Amino acid sequence: MKEFTVCYTLDSDIKRGKLVKELNVKAEDVLQEILKNMERNEYFVVDSNEGSYIINAALVRYVRIVGEKELVCM
Repeated sequence: MKEFTVCYTLDSDIKRGKLVKELNVKAEDVLQEILKNMERNEYFVVDSNEGSYIINAALVRYVRIVGEKELVCM
């Protein structure tokens, strides 16, 4: 599994979220999935270490994948 750290720049705030995907998924694919989700939904949920956030898609100005790491399962 891979964990992606996504940074959402909003009008007045910056939120970071974590997404866990299969090992063969690329960062570009994750970014496209996020953008399509934002087009379809007015609001979406972002999970992070601090908790979950409900974000209004209209307030998002920039989305960037800032980290990617492989998770070790035992």
